[in-house]
Amino acid sequence: MTVGDGWLSWRTILTSLISSFSKFDPRYIIKNPIIFILFMCLGLTVLVYLFPSQFMDIESPVMNRSDYLFIVITLFLTILFSFFSESLAETQRLALIDRLKIKRKGIIAKKLGPDDTIKFVDSDSLKIGDTVHVEGGDTVPRDGVITEGSAAFDESMMTGESQPVIKEADSPDPSVIGGTRILSGYARIRITAEPGSTFLDRILMLEKAAERQRTPNEVALTVLLISMTIVLLVVVVAVAVMSTYYGIEADTGVLVSLFVCLIPTTMGGLLPAIVIAGVNRVTMVNIVATSSRAVENTGDVDVLILDKTGTLTIGNRKANRIIHAPGKSMKDIIMASMYASVRDNTPEGRSILDLGKKLGHHIDDSKLKGFKTILFTPEARISGIQTADGKRYIKGSMEAIKIQAGHLPEKLVEEAGQASRIGSTPLAVAVDNEVVGLVILKDVIKPGIRERLDELKRMGIKTIMCTGDNVVTAATIADEVGVDQYMANAIPEDKLLLIMGEQAQGNHVFMSGDGDNDVPALAQANVGMAMNTGTASAKKAAELIDLDSDPTKLIEVVGVAKQLLITRGALTTFSITNDLAKYFAILPAIFSSTIPALAALNILGLSSPKSAIFSALIFNTLIIPILIPVALSGVKYTPAGASDMLKRNILIYGLGGLVSAFIGIKLIDIVLTAVMGL
Repeated sequence: MTVGDGWLSWRTILTSLISSFSKFDPRYIIKNPIIFILFMCLGLTVLVYLFPSQFMDIESPVMNRSDYLFIVITLFLTILFSFFSESLAETQRLALIDRLKIKRKGIIAKKLGPDDTIKFVDSDSLKIGDTVHVEGGDTVPRDGVITEGSAAFDESMMTGESQPVIKEADSPDPSVIGGTRILSGYARIRITAEPGSTFLDRILMLEKAAERQRTPNEVALTVLLISMTIVLLVVVVAVAVMSTYYGIEADTGVLVSLFVCLIPTTMGGLLPAIVIAGVNRVTMVNIVATSSRAVENTGDVDVLILDKTGTLTIGNRKANRIIHAPGKSMKDIIMASMYASVRDNTPEGRSILDLGKKLGHHIDDSKLKGFKTILFTPEARISGIQTADGKRYIKGSMEAIKIQAGHLPEKLVEEAGQASRIGSTPLAVAVDNEVVGLVILKDVIKPGIRERLDELKRMGIKTIMCTGDNVVTAATIADEVGVDQYMANAIPEDKLLLIMGEQAQGNHVFMSGDGDNDVPALAQANVGMAMNTGTASAKKAAELIDLDSDPTKLIEVVGVAKQLLITRGALTTFSITNDLAKYFAILPAIFSSTIPALAALNILGLSSPKSAIFSALIFNTLIIPILIPVALSGVKYTPAGASDMLKRNILIYGLGGLVSAFIGIKLIDIVLTAVMGL
């Protein structure tokens, strides 16, 4: 992160700093126990500074009144930097929300009057029932339904679907989303949403709802930090008792400084920022988390249930091979398949046309004059065209074409069987009820999907593919992509039973879905992710919503969630070893003059007890802003097993916390000695 770039600008830093001061409210501070304890220590030190006569140790050889002012300042800055880290994360979150808000601002609508006259108005002034006119280049001002016309819509900013969506008044789904753009055509749209209740507004509400919920692991870590603080309070009290026993007057400032340096202030101060930043990183990949709990739970999953179509494969089969019938040429079958697909707007139909063109063949438009479309029906299971002279070009399943043609050449039956055994789908093509050949459709594996699944395996996550395809197709795809397990001929109830079975074994399950039939499984899974293009009930049942409607992204979400957990674990390790180093820095320096045996522990050779205290306090304060970039950006995550990650954390952040504290405190001691003569 570089200051001045993106959301981390000087203006952002200033805004976050101002916001940090607003958090100095006891009602807010008490929500963070560690910071609350710091705040109490600050209050005690302020009292000592303001009313020195009430504290007998104020003029001791170690501390004087000005030293207490220094302690007050360092404690105040420690709390301020903790609030600053949280404010920066919140500012980043607001910037992400503003990025979404931009999509609905500044839209001028063409409102239609009673006499169909157009009046240009601000989109915010539109009411439910108003009708607007849109055409190529316009932006849909608000959610609504098409009442007249037909247009191509670019919904990629909302749904992630790059292909234009054709919508018209009589289409099954005439609804349009505010903020989407018209590519071509025209439409009249009746507004169906008030300001603040549009699709985008609902997304923003989800974003805000996820902002400050505490997760179970966060609560557990807070309990651990509080427990450590209580133990360390006992240690400080024991030090005070020991001081009295040896005839040493224990300054309040010394005890407060020792206590502050020992408690996990670093982790306590950065914990809220780490959680918010984790949710932010999920939002950066265009996924809305209904709660921060969902993000954290994703990091705990050990079983991923994947749909074949759209997740592991492109989502649509493509023509990749053409086979001619005995006595027919390749040109015969290629041209026949192209004519049979000329009115087929499905991805499979378009792929047949693309393959024909790739092989050097083109449709003769003159043959298409006056043709009739043969629409696909579940009963006939064929589609194609009939030219003006009565010639029929049709394609369909082997069984359907056999009914039309009366028989199938033995060679094509054998070829179709071989294709089916390797997971491909054969389509027979006929001209005037004479079979001319086959078109082989194949599921296209998404590029890089096997490597991504290998990453999941290195994380220790089991992958299960669910598909409605037959066993042969499922086994072929499963082997090609490298999933651990597959379920063929799956129906929605099977997914639910599969999830319950895995959970019964103690596993945490993640799955994605987009239809009403996925709702039970989404609700049962430990983490469910719905596609933005999915049904309302699916999105309601899920904890994550993918605005790009890309099922493959669930692999990326797991990585982001793992990074959140690792970042928290790494900084906790760093904080604990940091505090251990400060303990060995302060205690020997304070008591070595009275208890010579402790001098052997003063391995840093700090110049004086006061310098030791000040150096530790300054380091304790500065380490928080130093670690803010790590808390916000996250620790770099490399897929690995739990034991490997634990070893790496202990080596890098455990040892790093110990060494950095020793080096930092010693350098500050050198500077203080040189500048202030402590």
